[in-house]
Amino acid sequence: MHRRNFLKTGSLAGLTISTLVAASCNQPSAENKADETAAVDNSKDDIFELSEITIADLQQKMQSKQFTSRLITELYLKRIDQIDKKGIMLNSVIELNKDALNMADAMDREREKGKVRGPLHGIPVLIKDNINTGDNMHTTAGSLALADNFAKQDAFIVHKLREAGAVILGKTNLSEWANFRSTHSTSAWSSRGGQTKCPYILDRNPSGSSAGTGTAVAANLCVIGIGTETNGSIVSPASVNGLVGIKPTVGLWSRSGIIPISKTQDTAGPMARTVKDAAILLGALTGIDTLDLATLGSKGRIEADYTKFLDVNGLQGKRLGIEKTAFDDKPDVAALLQDAIKTLKSKGAEVVEIELNKELKTINSNEFTVLLYEFKDGLNQYFNNANSKIKTLADVIAFNKQNETKAMPFFKQEILEQAQAKGDLNSKEYLDAVKQTNMGTRKVIDGMLTKYKLDAIIGTTNGPAVCIDLVNGDYDNGFSFSGPAAMAGYPHITVPMGLAHGLPVGLSFFSTAYKEGDIIKLGYAYEQASKRRVAPLFKPDLFA
Repeated sequence: MHRRNFLKTGSLAGLTISTLVAASCNQPSAENKADETAAVDNSKDDIFELSEITIADLQQKMQSKQFTSRLITELYLKRIDQIDKKGIMLNSVIELNKDALNMADAMDREREKGKVRGPLHGIPVLIKDNINTGDNMHTTAGSLALADNFAKQDAFIVHKLREAGAVILGKTNLSEWANFRSTHSTSAWSSRGGQTKCPYILDRNPSGSSAGTGTAVAANLCVIGIGTETNGSIVSPASVNGLVGIKPTVGLWSRSGIIPISKTQDTAGPMARTVKDAAILLGALTGIDTLDLATLGSKGRIEADYTKFLDVNGLQGKRLGIEKTAFDDKPDVAALLQDAIKTLKSKGAEVVEIELNKELKTINSNEFTVLLYEFKDGLNQYFNNANSKIKTLADVIAFNKQNETKAMPFFKQEILEQAQAKGDLNSKEYLDAVKQTNMGTRKVIDGMLTKYKLDAIIGTTNGPAVCIDLVNGDYDNGFSFSGPAAMAGYPHITVPMGLAHGLPVGLSFFSTAYKEGDIIKLGYAYEQASKRRVAPLFKPDLFA
């Protein structure tokens, strides 16, 4: 079940949210619209020299001495200033790294001496603001309650980023607490960072919770970014922002040093404009971490380089299961899916209909219970080592109440309060729910793969971006397919499938544990055959 759906059904059973909320998107006056259009014209992508550039392109330019890492970093910082902080104000970057240029200079010096650490050497990256960096930047999950939190050390994956020679440009905004605060929340809004916009149509929501990373990568504020996901928080903003997003198998990337929701479902993952760039980042950050026992399961199953799976003929002879209910989506989105299936078949894949969601219907109902328990437990553990005056979930709740006008101006914190009311992880309610959700979903997916002799399961990732609506909160945007892989902890990749009314929609591929290479092969072959990534035009509204 998609994050937005289980938040609604988990706590507000029977509540109907009208899709007429879509009409609440801003329709500016002629005067204001002219002003906004002028701002858009000043930020057109074709005047930015790093527009749609890839890691390989940047490496070639640095190798030929056409560019340095410092120059690349300066260009991205200038672009962030021009269209994220000023101009159209995408508001995707919550904090810049004061050491970014120093990091770039250090990588340039190493290159001059003949040392190149790998494909990420000197490459700028933005990371989500729930990932610890032991430097000058805060780690807050977008919450004012953690505005004093400077991490004592890097998260494991940040340590790996530094080892690989990447330049950490800064941190991105997110749905506060990774969209686990309120059933009435608006994705991409946080009390510390405000509201992030979708770069395709600016009054639209870039989806959560890795909204800032999605917008930043799509708008060419960096070449690659890192998001985190519990259920949909990588693949949904990737889909909505015309990106490739990879949610790895839980345990392929370490979660230590990341503000958690769920120990059974959480993982960080790459977000990029191409499958190749996402694959490069995926391989660089894998590794066994003694502080995250889930990574022990990846021993012997990690690939140092996932780019070896990039095969334009990767669909030939493959058998894919398409979720039957995906065809019942909105006509424009269903048409994109039908077109994608034609492409898959043209490249040698066999596509058969399956009913996975039907098999998972009962299991879905337990996910929210699991997350409530694990959020309380994991967050309290994180606070034990946090450099903040906030030490418990109860402290967060109290802070928000004491600072309600700033911390909760649009929606409240009923999910935090529900989590606080739960017991520990020895509770029978939790043990029963996690067994059914995690193990039950794995059993269903693996059974489906075996029964139909499938290489992967596919479907529309989710619908197009909805309107930003801070009054009513998010609303349903149609079919969503993040839940199965999320609950199972299995790998999932989304690849751009096309545009519906100028808004991107992604195609999902997922399979069983540690099959990242297989789904990367499928996603890459589809990407190369379809070429559906389109750069954003920064339109002020749907009518522009």
